[in-house]
Amino acid sequence: MTNVNYFKDQFEQLQDSGPATAITELRTDGFDTFNKSGLPTYKLEEWKYTNISSLFDKEYQFANDAQAVQLSDIDAIRLAGYEQANELIFVNGRFIPALSTIRSAASQLIILTLEEALKGEYQELVKTHLGQSSIYLKDGIHALNTSFIQDGLFILIPKGQQLTQPVYIYHIADARQQNTLSQPRSLIFVEENAKLQLTETYTTLGTAESFTNEVLEVVVKENAFVEYYKIQHDGLNASQVGSTHIHQIGRSYVHTVVVSLNGGVIRNNLNLILDAAGNETHLYGLYLLKGKSHVDNHTLVDNKQPNCFSNQLYKGIAGDASTGVFSGRIIVQPDAQKTNAYQSNKNIILSDQATINTKPQLEIFADDVKCSHGCTVGQLDEEAMFYLRARGIPKEAAEVLLLEAYAADILVQIKPEPLRNHIAELIYEHLSIS
Repeated sequence: MTNVNYFKDQFEQLQDSGPATAITELRTDGFDTFNKSGLPTYKLEEWKYTNISSLFDKEYQFANDAQAVQLSDIDAIRLAGYEQANELIFVNGRFIPALSTIRSAASQLIILTLEEALKGEYQELVKTHLGQSSIYLKDGIHALNTSFIQDGLFILIPKGQQLTQPVYIYHIADARQQNTLSQPRSLIFVEENAKLQLTETYTTLGTAESFTNEVLEVVVKENAFVEYYKIQHDGLNASQVGSTHIHQIGRSYVHTVVVSLNGGVIRNNLNLILDAAGNETHLYGLYLLKGKSHVDNHTLVDNKQPNCFSNQLYKGIAGDASTGVFSGRIIVQPDAQKTNAYQSNKNIILSDQATINTKPQLEIFADDVKCSHGCTVGQLDEEAMFYLRARGIPKEAAEVLLLEAYAADILVQIKPEPLRNHIAELIYEHLSIS
């Protein structure tokens, strides 16, 4: 059975498994879009450097047996600082409350499945905001996720709650028996004067192929504060499309950092929609590539209202036969006067076989703005290398020192100290292994 026929069969079974709800209607719209669009190929401008469709030459299965994952599997992948964190576990794309640990009080942090949220007092909130990312992400891979929303996650930070314990989301793909397709879906709502610190990480168990197709939608209200960290450090058998859509509907502050170290083919979509006057957002990214890893970062900052500020800095290091892609798009709408928007992409190539493709973009429809963008692609500083070698430092160690210094601009943007130290260790190990 081909993947497309398998998807159709699984979609029909899912739709017949329960009564019609807002989610079943959303799934139907998603599958209609998937049938029309198909999987994205090089022919689409937004996907010209990343061939996702070729990955589906392999046959993937929806693995529904979450019981195969034990607490011991989770113990091996816990992030630094987990003792004080709310740990939420996805297995094969489905949120598993039984494996999760909630440490915050119920008054500070509300966690439900999407299906549960639709049955209670948050029904209208879910109906209004779930699926809004499709306005910006119109391709077939996003629609495929929408087609199979099941056991998704709903998080609400109530008004005025300055959540002190971070939220860690662990995405586990169990590929010990078969090629596995996981499609996590989450909706997070941060109310007025609330604060959320969120980290996502990804792990594949086993040696078969895994593909994670995730959509995370975040809504941020007036005077709210959101920190978002994504850590990608999986095996070469693990590929991923991750779409994070953050909609700032009130004047608020958002800070994001994406760190990509290991994986197969990875595509990160990060959309920031600045939909209130005075919004502020910061986007940082670091991709350290070796082997045949392929990481494609697509960012979008849509300034819809006046007096907004955004700053982007993405840095890449590509060695061996790896490929790095950065495409950053800033839109300034006609009403978004007094916008300040900055974007920078810097890259170092360590090998003749490595490739970097970078495409910064500005689309400005207002006349009173300050915007700039730029990109660089180069090699390690020969003078700095000579300086270190002249003082007796071996070539490999000198290279690691220079690359660590190069990555420091991004590392310092990881505000929680335990998490920053944890990622610093991962970066050192990654750079030190030849």
